[in-house]
Amino acid sequence: MNDDIPLPLAMAWVTAPKAWSLAEGVLSVTAAPHTDVFTDPIGGGARRDAAVALTVPPEGDWQLSARLRVDFRSAWDAGALVVWADDDHWAKLTFEQAHDGAPSVYSVVTRGRSDDALAGPVAGDALWLRISRIGEGYAFHVSDDGAIWRLVRQFTLGEDGAAPRVGIVAQSPVGEGCRVDFDAFRLDPTTLAHLFDGR
Repeated sequence: MNDDIPLPLAMAWVTAPKAWSLAEGVLSVTAAPHTDVFTDPIGGGARRDAAVALTVPPEGDWQLSARLRVDFRSAWDAGALVVWADDDHWAKLTFEQAHDGAPSVYSVVTRGRSDDALAGPVAGDALWLRISRIGEGYAFHVSDDGAIWRLVRQFTLGEDGAAPRVGIVAQSPVGEGCRVDFDAFRLDPTTLAHLFDGR
């Protein structure tokens, strides 16, 4: 582990990955085998063993974005951005391999149990993800180029005033691990102006 190297955006590991490195602005994170962050909406079983690093966002509205590349090997391998109030109130936006092998966008909103949704397949090998805080709610957007954004989901966490943290996830729920490369990090104290076109 590279404990002497600071993570981008002053993030700190809540759950450490199998390995990680930072070089030339690229944070490479290796998810350990059979790791996930998810609460089963049917049975209620909770997983909290995926690699997670978090930081404190600015007060008020903000936007967190990054570009991800994932060395997909198994279904549900993913990298993600996450907003985390507590173990029962959190949400992640993932660049994830679907069960049929297609690189795809998923979102998970957890208020006690997780509500996950597939947004659709992705053609490229890299994807920009963004979380925006807007008043008491949040918006997830994705982009192929970092300039034109598509809305994935808007939601609230119902966190009852808990101060959320934000950061990244690397997971491999049924696989033997995968590498996720994150770069182009931004965490700005800005308000999203246009919800549906993401500008």
